[in-house]
Amino acid sequence: MIAAILLIVLLGALAYFAAPVLAWTVGIAAWLAALQFVFHCPPSAAAWAVFAVVAAVLNIVPLRRAVFTGPVFGIFKKITPAMSQTEQEAINAGTVWWDRDLFSGKPDYQRLLSFPDPKLTAEEQAFLDGPTEQLCSMIDDWKITHELKDLPPEVWQFIKDNGFLGMIVKKKYGGLEFSNYAHAKVVIKIATRGGSAAVSVMVPNSLGPGELLQHYGTEEQKDYYLPRLAKGVEVPCFALTSPYAGSDAGSIPDFGVVCRGSYTHPRTGEHFENVLGIRLSWEKRWITLAPVATILGLAFKMYDPDHLLGDKEDIGITCALVPTEHVGVEIGRRHFPGGAAFMNGPTWGKDVFIPLDWIIGGRDFAGQGWRMLVECLSVGRCISLPAMSVACGKVTSYATGAYARIRDQFGLPIGKFEGVDEAMARIGGYTYQMEAAQDLALTALDNGEKPSVLSAILKYHNTERMRKTINDAMDVHGGKAVVLGPRNYLARAYQAIPIGITVEGANILTRSMIIYGQGAIRCHPFVLREMKAAMANDGAEFDKAITGHINFVISNKVRAFWLGLTGACFASSPKGGVTARYYKQMTRLSSAFALLSDMAMFSLGGSLKFREKLSARLGDMLSGLYIASASLKRFERDGAPQEDVAVMSWAVESALYDVQVAMDGFLANLPNRALAWILRRIIFPWGLTLKPASDRVGTKVARAMMEPGGTRDRLTRGMYVSKDETDAVGVLGYALEAVLATEPVEQKLRKLARDGKFSAITARDRLAEALQTGLISQAEFDAVSRARKLKRDVIMVDDFDMKLEQHDEKMLQRLIF
Repeated sequence: MIAAILLIVLLGALAYFAAPVLAWTVGIAAWLAALQFVFHCPPSAAAWAVFAVVAAVLNIVPLRRAVFTGPVFGIFKKITPAMSQTEQEAINAGTVWWDRDLFSGKPDYQRLLSFPDPKLTAEEQAFLDGPTEQLCSMIDDWKITHELKDLPPEVWQFIKDNGFLGMIVKKKYGGLEFSNYAHAKVVIKIATRGGSAAVSVMVPNSLGPGELLQHYGTEEQKDYYLPRLAKGVEVPCFALTSPYAGSDAGSIPDFGVVCRGSYTHPRTGEHFENVLGIRLSWEKRWITLAPVATILGLAFKMYDPDHLLGDKEDIGITCALVPTEHVGVEIGRRHFPGGAAFMNGPTWGKDVFIPLDWIIGGRDFAGQGWRMLVECLSVGRCISLPAMSVACGKVTSYATGAYARIRDQFGLPIGKFEGVDEAMARIGGYTYQMEAAQDLALTALDNGEKPSVLSAILKYHNTERMRKTINDAMDVHGGKAVVLGPRNYLARAYQAIPIGITVEGANILTRSMIIYGQGAIRCHPFVLREMKAAMANDGAEFDKAITGHINFVISNKVRAFWLGLTGACFASSPKGGVTARYYKQMTRLSSAFALLSDMAMFSLGGSLKFREKLSARLGDMLSGLYIASASLKRFERDGAPQEDVAVMSWAVESALYDVQVAMDGFLANLPNRALAWILRRIIFPWGLTLKPASDRVGTKVARAMMEPGGTRDRLTRGMYVSKDETDAVGVLGYALEAVLATEPVEQKLRKLARDGKFSAITARDRLAEALQTGLISQAEFDAVSRARKLKRDVIMVDDFDMKLEQHDEKMLQRLIF
């Protein structure tokens, strides 16, 4: 019995710590020797012979390859699905970072906590406090979205003059050369004031030609365009999406044929004859800034049927820069994305001839467009829409927290009703998650990484959380948020939600195909190595990868079972106190996720990429682990403030619960039911033990949002709040302060009314009577009067003259048609 227990402990320890093959061999040999010399139960000669044969096969590489990994290699090459060039470029694009740790089954939390905290330089902080603050003060979002349908000319000029369009451009070309972190914080601050202005600033810095030029442009292209982009002389756009190729951008029908032709340069007026170039035809839609752009970045498929460039006819996706005043380029019409007024529209052209040197990067980069776009998109997807989502979270946290404390019904602030505080907890918790997740990814960017998997996680989960926070904020505000007008600070964002959900890769596609589709191959410690070995027919490399992979699976199976059985109480944690249990649960779920990932690939093979619902759930697991770890990193970065324990706990517990829900759904739908049954017993030996954040924790989050304090300040830091008392958002702070300050007097007045001390009927008259009869002082009277006025300003909605509105509607119809 003791010998059997010793064997179980030995094998468990070897598996748990992913011991190498040699360690397994030595360990089992030692146990067999112990049987003979310690327990006096000598193994038979047959047992020793079997052990010797297995040990030889596993440890002698040529023998292992001949007997085991070689035949497996042959099968693997046959069953590995073919990968298109587009898929290969997408998978190879970018880098892996903390996401690799989450795939490992045993994340290194010391590494997580050692990542440098993102910081603003003095110059970047001054830009946020100066030009960005001033720009925000110039933005009237109602005027922009309802009256002008565009930014006012003075706002456009301010943006150009102050370098907002050149935040990413290097200083040598006249740009600001800000960090990715600073870039995101500028976008966040502007977006808290007006989404249309934020989009107009962020697109040239993330999705415009500037990023592509800096990485791939020729020196001549950089020297000419980058200074002009930095100073706003050029307004760029990038045209990728067509009516027939949205999420499947690799199938764009727009094309260019290599040929000889003539053209007149639109800037210099020089005419060129018999030039080797491309004759382009395209039709693009949904292109931001296209109606006002001066330079068009254009993606198209390039063909060389006459072999003017070489033997290859299908060159591939290519990116070019075309001045919009060039003959044949059509722009000027616009779309109206819901609720927003940023410039967005179509561009088209037919048989437009351009020279080869208009290709971004020149002739050598013909056919490299898809790789260029995917690599740069991994940066932009970490910044633009995630920043807009964070901004939405900040505004909804700030405004809903204040409004729920100022507005009362049935004699109580509405935020103290549990139904409302449940919604408010989601707003605060999701805002905490969104900023934490983006800040961690920005740390990666500013340290030279291009985290393509994390960018997909951010794009999907931040925009989905943006949708949830604005929905909850609309519900809490009720009628206040229903009526459009200058006082309504939520409705335009609510109307514009589908924009963020749709662009830069539709969310359904991102969740069901991209997050795990890229993550499983890029982040898994062995899968990409195995695939590359198969494509290169490298048996030696495959042998190393597959043996490591098998050890990896065994280790995670044992780890997942042990950690599930013990509730992860024996797992290590880099921190003590309130966060320790979260780190331990993350380790448990990471081991389970790694095991489920391998079992999905084992049981489904290449068909997994077509099982989008299962792939989506695996992506949800990875995403939840990332969001939980980012939230813990944020808590430590903020100095682990006691005030923030509730919102941190809500954020982490909700993320980990989401991981469990995804695992449960995955196991319930895995086609191999026997395997699913076994995996469920391994991963959840006691059932589904994780719970979402409790009501008690949620109430603490809601109360912290309704009171001035550290948690409210940290949730809303970096947003623009006008100091003008007549501003719809600015008045909230003044009103909250005044209502809280006069609450004791209001309670006193209500008690006096209940006691029959007033002859007056209305609240106003009772206040005046209380002053006249000496029940309150003049100072109290003035303070309550001011608080009530501010409260009314917060609650009231706009109304308009019907004739004026009819005139505005006719003007809008003329503008559109």
